[in-house]
Amino acid sequence: MLTEFPKNICRIAMLLALPLALSACGDDKEIIKEVPVEVIVEVPAPIPDPVDVSYAVTITNLTNAQPLSPVAIVLHSSGHLWQVGEVPSVELERMAEGGDNSGLLALGIASASSAGPIAPGGHETINVTIQDITNAKLSVATMLVNTNDGFAGLNAWSLANLAVGDSWTTTANAYDAGTEINSEASGTMPGPADGGEGFNAMRADTGYVAMHPGVVSSDDGLSTSVLTSMHKFDNPTIRITVMRTE
Repeated sequence: MLTEFPKNICRIAMLLALPLALSACGDDKEIIKEVPVEVIVEVPAPIPDPVDVSYAVTITNLTNAQPLSPVAIVLHSSGHLWQVGEVPSVELERMAEGGDNSGLLALGIASASSAGPIAPGGHETINVTIQDITNAKLSVATMLVNTNDGFAGLNAWSLANLAVGDSWTTTANAYDAGTEINSEASGTMPGPADGGEGFNAMRADTGYVAMHPGVVSSDDGLSTSVLTSMHKFDNPTIRITVMRTE
């Protein structure tokens, strides 16, 4: 037993040291064995390039004598630019009273504007691009400039079902922003029929968005109106065609 005890100790020592070295009992020499070490380097997945999702939006003015202010094309992920029966935003008021669409354009995650006003009977195609999003909401807004606060547009229409090459056409009616009385009086409308004031921060009407009641005009008995029967309009006031181009 006494002679075997050192051998057992030697065997235990060798097993414990095996990953690093091999030792021989009774010998001062030590044999070093290299143990391969596997190094795992995590490589991050490549970030895919953004994919453009583009639309061509064609606006046609269907009125007889109501030029459209520069048209705002707005893509957004949620919400609405306006709601019938609700208080309009200042951005909508600025557009509906003075034709300034810059505030509405800033509300979108992507937006574009027509190059300028669209004359009665005229049309313009506006291109807008967003990245990686195929289910954005489309809103369109433009002022009927020979009115006090009349506008036309499309509110939060989903683009989710529009594939590349698909197109969709609709028409839109006229709305009243509810921020300015429809007096049709001289100096109160920015269009060519009057050349008067545009946006005014004072809200003197109902204070909520509604369907527009239409133009009365001096021809139909509103003696203080600078508009005539030619400025009247029927619904719809604009036609909108949307095509997904990429």
